[in-house]
Amino acid sequence: MIRSEVLREIAPVIRDHLVICNIGLPSQEMHLIDDQPSNFYMLGTMGLSSSIGLGVALAQDKKVIAIDGDGSVLTNFGTLPTIANNAADNFILLIVDNGSYGSTGDQPTYAGKKTSLAKVAEACGCENVVECQAEETGQVIKDALASNKMTVIVCKCESGNVKVPVITMDPVVIRDRFMRTIQG
Repeated sequence: MIRSEVLREIAPVIRDHLVICNIGLPSQEMHLIDDQPSNFYMLGTMGLSSSIGLGVALAQDKKVIAIDGDGSVLTNFGTLPTIANNAADNFILLIVDNGSYGSTGDQPTYAGKKTSLAKVAEACGCENVVECQAEETGQVIKDALASNKMTVIVCKCESGNVKVPVITMDPVVIRDRFMRTIQG
């Protein structure tokens, strides 16, 4: 399975929760698959989906799923120790690890080589880390949501992209509808 297939499979599982989606193609794919006001699409700032997701989780009680990529997490390596040391039991970080920088041309990442992001998360102090294959992701997210424990999920999938349109929604509109969802 490639990332877009993983997102299609998990969309019904996460649609009733706050979702922070990684920049570029993941946001475009999620927007095409299941656009919801509860989805915050990152249109810039590579590597910050996990950090923004943690901040949203710490600021309120609703469950938050941050969808990040291996390349983005590697870009913002400080996010994993920050998450470990500021645990929010309403927060799930889903790292879609396709071993590549998918939005910029599928250049390989170190996570596709010797670096294990699950082991890195554990070494940073994250207590509930699950590595799974793409096909297992839906059930792993369901289990994480039911556990009410902060969870880092590393979903191993194949590299690859599908053609998707860019998000034409104004960033202010994305922000405002997301904020209304939080307040509602």
